[in-house]
This record gives sequence, structure tokens and C-alpha cells, in this order.
Amino acid sequence: MFGALLRHYRELADLSQEALGGKIGFSKSQVAMVERGHRPPKGNFVPKADSATGANGAMIAAALKLKFSSVATWFEPFADEEARAVARYEYECHVVPGLLQTEAHARAVFSQACPPLDDEAIERLVAGRMARQALLARRPLPDISFVLEPSALLRPIGGRDAHRAQLQHILDISQLRHVQLQVMSPERETHSGLSGSFVLLETDDRRRLAYLEVQDRNFLVTEQPHLGDLFAKYGRLRSEAHGLEESREWIKRTIEGL
Repeated sequence: MFGALLRHYRELADLSQEALGGKIGFSKSQVAMVERGHRPPKGNFVPKADSATGANGAMIAAALKLKFSSVATWFEPFADEEARAVARYEYECHVVPGLLQTEAHARAVFSQACPPLDDEAIERLVAGRMARQALLARRPLPDISFVLEPSALLRPIGGRDAHRAQLQHILDISQLRHVQLQVMSPERETHSGLSGSFVLLETDDRRRLAYLEVQDRNFLVTEQPHLGDLFAKYGRLRSEAHGLEESREWIKRTIEGL
């Protein structure tokens, strides 16, 4: 809405994006990204744009209401529910879950995005991922569980040192009494999660949700029987994976082998 307001006053002033940028000391692309809502206005952008377009304080007043998300737009609905959840369960087969990532690991992941992200976008998304991890220490403590494939833990994203630090971080989190972390046995021929990763939530008002994501496409599952099937599947995965102590020992041995 702020971007639409900016465009409205810019066009009333008969200014192109390039002309407005020239007047206020910002590039055409920066003006365009603010208008599309892809980038927040930085520094003195708002007062200068307000003055240059003759908005008479309208943009300054609107900017006071601006809120900027540090997570991807398509992830926001789930992130809102996750922050309030009383229980969260995740099966992951490809990558370290965001709640368990170190800052270096997260930055390496976002740096390899396709299409590529600029440095500002990477830092914003890293900050958002780190902020989400407040769930691990929130009071009251939520019930948190992970079942992870060895393949998600063995890829040395960010290099050897970053990989070692990432595994140690996971090991440390696994010691928290409200976190149950299990590794699927690499010797198991088959199991219940072969169709892919998923996250389950129990919200603060005791609703159940599931979140599925593939190639930056995602959706929330709220209806039966699919929702019940996913909760049942997670129960089976926990029974098929290594136990808590055995999983910690597996991670310790992996760290020692690096």
C-alpha cells in the first residue's frame, strides 16, 4: 500500500521513476522496488519523496505504519502460526531445518539461491531465519521434535569449518529437554517418509496444521483426512528412526570424522 501511495503521488507530480530518483538521490531501480513493495524505503527516502512529489506529509504519515518482514513473503502465514505454536514436529530429508541452522549455514544456503539474491536480500533473510529460532527458547516451552535424514546432515554447506560448527550446534540443541531430535538410520531399507519433507504444528488454540514445501512452492494443510495422515506418518517415522541417545552418538561420530 505504501508503494501504491508513492506511485500515486509520483504520477500526480508528473515524475518518472528515474526523475524522482534523481531528485531525492536514489536510483530508478530503488524507487521501482519500493513501489513494488520489494524493498523498504531506507534513510531519508520518505521525507525527500514526500517533498519532491508534493504529498504534503501523506507519505511520512503512511511510513509510520510500515512493517517489514524478514522472511520470504510466501512463508509469512506459516511463520505467524509457528511463532505461537505449542508443538512443532518436522521431518526433513534434504537440508538442515531453518530452526537448527547456524548463521553461517543460513547465509551459505541463501547465497546459492536461484535466481540469485543481492546482498541486502540475503542478510534480510538470514536475520529472519535467526529471529525464528526464538521459538526454541520461548516461554512457555513448546514441544519440538525433528526426524532428520543423514543426507540432510552430511552435505558440507559453507565448507568444512561451517559444517562442523553446524553439526555441533545441532548436537547442542538436541540436549534441550523440550527438543527431541532423531536421525533416520542410513541402514534402513525403507520408511514412511519417502514422499518428502513436512512440518506439523499444534497452534496455541489447539488447532493442527501441516506445512509442505517444494521448490519455493508451499501450502498449509488444514483439512482431514490428509492432515491426520501426516500426523500418523510422523508417529511412524519417530518409531523407525534412531532413538534420542543413538542419534546424538551418530552426530558425535560424524563430527569426529570431519
